[in-house]
Amino acid sequence: MTVIDINRMLGPLPYDEVASREPEGLAAELDRLHIDSACVVHTHAVYGDPRDGNASLSAVKGPRLRPVPVLIPGPLGTGDVPAGRLVRLCPGEHRWSLTGEHSLVLAAELAGRRATVLLAWETVSAAEVRRFADACPTLRIVLTGTGYRSLRELAELMDVHEELSVDTSTLAGHLQVEWFAARYGARRVLFGTGAPVTDDAGPRYQLDTLDLPKTDTALIAGGNALRLLGEHP
Repeated sequence: MTVIDINRMLGPLPYDEVASREPEGLAAELDRLHIDSACVVHTHAVYGDPRDGNASLSAVKGPRLRPVPVLIPGPLGTGDVPAGRLVRLCPGEHRWSLTGEHSLVLAAELAGRRATVLLAWETVSAAEVRRFADACPTLRIVLTGTGYRSLRELAELMDVHEELSVDTSTLAGHLQVEWFAARYGARRVLFGTGAPVTDDAGPRYQLDTLDLPKTDTALIAGGNALRLLGEHP
């Protein structure tokens, strides 16, 4: 079973010393938890200047560490959309409107490229996600860091938007991942940890104990990520 963390950070944190400050430290963390690969954004791109953070990923080469740029739309943004099938949007951290004119232009371009957007649930409202997905229904979106308290809001969104998925980083409730897989199909759930901001060991252990068919677990563990990255049929 291939295990790919769809939601990982590389680089220093402003409030903690972490092993994943450098690529070597992150690779050791992946080894420790038997994670084959991770899709990584640089912390400087989230908490500082995305252009600097994205540039810091230039030394990161797949398939062990897969760079994920942070994009800001519009004339004051990060410029041309880079190649690649996975990006992260941080409207909350960088103070721009997810449903603004420039954002919707970017969304249409990403959808046309069959790219997937990582979007942290805590930085947007359900209403914003709904308007964003309504405006560009073919855009693939993975909501990260959701959690059990958001189940009703998530269900209302996922019931009507087929391209919305969730990661497992905070789906720690009893049989919560199984609930999503049963209601929406395992193809709409992806293994992710959110580490080092959130714990990585919990989601990784959960993956080994899911009460699901092996084929569904394999999709969640890494199959879905490979499909979104264009590396799997």
